[in-house]
Formats: sequence, structure tokens, C-alpha cells
Amino acid sequence: MKTEKNFTTSGHPRHVGITEALALVARIREGVTSAFVFEHGNMQVKMYRPTDSDPQKPHTRDEVYIVARGSGWFINGADRHAFQSGDMLFVPAGVEHRFDQFTADFCTWVMFYGPEGGERRDRGKRTEE
Repeated sequence: MKTEKNFTTSGHPRHVGITEALALVARIREGVTSAFVFEHGNMQVKMYRPTDSDPQKPHTRDEVYIVARGSGWFINGADRHAFQSGDMLFVPAGVEHRFDQFTADFCTWVMFYGPEGGERRDRGKRTEE
């Protein structure tokens, strides 16, 4: 069996806790709102914690957010909807998106994966049986 080539900020190759991830964000220079916490293959995971406003620009890869704490509004392309702790949000590569009117405790895991430009939407479509 091949050795895994994971990177984590913790001592465990497959686990990073929210407390440690938030501490990493806090230690980074002012104005930086996220920190890498895990990497495996082409997947990268960050903890994201903006303050006051969300200055994001569209990304070159697909993203999945898992809201760890807080609530607010999420703008995802032309859509705007409420979010809360525990929600999962998907953003295709290149789509304008941001968190808006979020609570002071808001933080989210963000996972970037796949090729530059994102996965093709017509590939691997699921069909309901």
C-alpha cells in the first residue's frame, strides 16, 4: 500500500479540528481571512472567516462550503439565499459569489477540488431511478 501524501496543519494526517483551524486564521497577517488546513491530491481545504464583509472574487476551481458557525445570506451567481450552520453550498468555477450580512461568529470550511476551470456540468449527470 502506498503512503498517503496528505498535508494537514494538525499532527493527524486525516483530521483537523475547527478550534485549530480558526487559530490558524487568527495568526495570519491582518486582512487575510483564510488559512489552508488540509491538502490531498487536487483537493485543498481552508478555514474561511471574513470580518465585516466578504471580498471574494470568482475562483478557477469548483468549491464546496460547509458552514461551521453562523448564519447570513449567500450570493451565488444570480441566486441569493439564507444560510446557517451545517449548510453545504456549491459554487462552480468562475461564478461570482460572496457571503453577505453574516453573523459575527461566521466561519466556514471551503474545499477546492478538480481541474482549473471546474468540472464539466454535463459529465456524470445523476439520474433518478
